[in-house]
Amino acid sequence: MTAMNTIFLLLSIQAALGAFDNLWHHELEARLPQRTSARYELSLHAAREAIYGVVFVGLAWFEWRGAFAAVLAALLLIELGITLADFLEEDRTRRLPPFERVLHTVLTISYGLFLGLIGPVLWAWAQQPTAMVLAPHGWVSWLFTAYAFGVWAWSVRNALAAIKLYRTAPPVQPNALHARGLQPQPATLVTGATGFVGSALVADLVRDGQRVIVLTRDALQARASFGPGVWVVDTLDAIPSETSIDAVVNLAGARVLGMPWTVARRRRLLASRVDTTVALVSLMRRLHKAPRVLVSASAVGFYGASPNASMEPLDETAPPRSGEFQSDLCAAIEHEARRAEALGVRVVRMRFGVVLGHGGGAYPMQALSARLGLGAVLGHGRQPAPWIHLADAVGLVRFAMAHQYLQGPINAVAPEAVTQAGFAQALAASFGRSAWLRMPALPLRVMLGEMSTLLLDGQNAVPRAVLAQGYRFVHPRLSSALADLEKADRSETGFARKKFNQNAL
Repeated sequence: MTAMNTIFLLLSIQAALGAFDNLWHHELEARLPQRTSARYELSLHAAREAIYGVVFVGLAWFEWRGAFAAVLAALLLIELGITLADFLEEDRTRRLPPFERVLHTVLTISYGLFLGLIGPVLWAWAQQPTAMVLAPHGWVSWLFTAYAFGVWAWSVRNALAAIKLYRTAPPVQPNALHARGLQPQPATLVTGATGFVGSALVADLVRDGQRVIVLTRDALQARASFGPGVWVVDTLDAIPSETSIDAVVNLAGARVLGMPWTVARRRRLLASRVDTTVALVSLMRRLHKAPRVLVSASAVGFYGASPNASMEPLDETAPPRSGEFQSDLCAAIEHEARRAEALGVRVVRMRFGVVLGHGGGAYPMQALSARLGLGAVLGHGRQPAPWIHLADAVGLVRFAMAHQYLQGPINAVAPEAVTQAGFAQALAASFGRSAWLRMPALPLRVMLGEMSTLLLDGQNAVPRAVLAQGYRFVHPRLSSALADLEKADRSETGFARKKFNQNAL
């Protein structure tokens, strides 16, 4: 009984640490279900979690005697093999942060101790006649049954995500396109390419047969995501001066909405954008021939968080609001981008609204809340909520690259202006729900500080510049955009479930 108690304690530790690893590292930080490169890793996770569920229930309620002991031993060895394969896949596709590596080491040590303890128990069971003997352990058995259903649910979730990613993975492109950067075909250099908009843009360019260079901090993830047809660099110094670059799209930058805007975080947000922009302009000076165009991402936060924002439309001529961090941040980015104009480069400063799409951005979490009936109106709800569908975000970047008369600032937002309350109601309605919750402004302002302006204040930005140049929005109205996203979500989920059921048979 003492040995089994120790085994259950080790398995509980394993379950708790594994759950934390899944939620914190895999979901929140690495966002594996949204990464095409993570499809094999998710498959391994799904298989391992399925085995853990069997082990949890099996040990909680039964003694595995005779040949069944060999079956359980085989499952434990298979789990060990899956874990080793997972380590290799992680090293191939992404750069793990130090804490995740430490946690994986602790999990491995814990699993080794578990195997050392369960080995003699399995050997003793193997000496007995073959049978599955009911041997409950009181409340521990029910606790481990709950563990089992939890990991099985996560296993199904990861399996569905992996199937969806396998289905939507871009085709492998030939390796010759990116070999040395000296081909006559001009390239498009994209920074922030592993981000939400950047990955969609790179996939769109690759589908068109264009040559793409990607600057990223995580070359492993980028190579695994985009394949050999995209030239991946982790420093601009790796690009020779004779490289022919036709266009540069600068989407780099840490997420603005997240942890509070402390002094250190403000410095990080500024450096992640401004430093990259400065480095890009330096590259343009070094190249034998400067690029034709620079499309540099900014945001409608350029206009600040004026209380009167809901009263008047803001086109591209509206001024910034000095002294507000989001406005100062955008102004600093645009100031550095404009330095490329002295090199004869056409500079387009693209001020994005909230980009809606699958695989990242604000939509997935908002959609989950709405689907659960937890959609909420923030503050008074009358603040403008400028938005744009991912298809139009990519479309506007491509439009800016192609149209030689388009330069300066452009508002990358849909023509239809909505309030935050209107957005919340429309999103909930797309799932047959209603947004009945209300979050008062005061708690958000106290908890988030100035960052709360992203949620409680808005900018009634209008896309006057691109409309004047003839861009036709794929989704000009919110109802159309949300219907498209809901339909795609339902279609992909249905396909994934069908595939999962077929594989299970």
